[in-house]
Amino acid sequence: MAADKKVVSFGKKHAKEEKKEPVNIEYCSFCKRPNTEVPKMVKGPDVNICSECVLIAVQYLILQDGVLSGQAQKILDLLWGVKDK
Repeated sequence: MAADKKVVSFGKKHAKEEKKEPVNIEYCSFCKRPNTEVPKMVKGPDVNICSECVLIAVQYLILQDGVLSGQAQKILDLLWGVKDK
């Protein structure tokens, strides 16, 4: 038996294998979803919030009393591009 048939090596990478970039996973401090499952993530000092939780928070703040204030309506009009008639 040839000596090279007795040698088994582990951990060698095949030429076809691609190197995977490490993913920096951040979690939303509110809903705990990772940044890989949400459209965008806003990072702050020791806190993160996903774009979906931001929308929920904005809706809550604007519609807190069930009625839009004049200022809130102006902000929404600016965001959505609504022009005065």
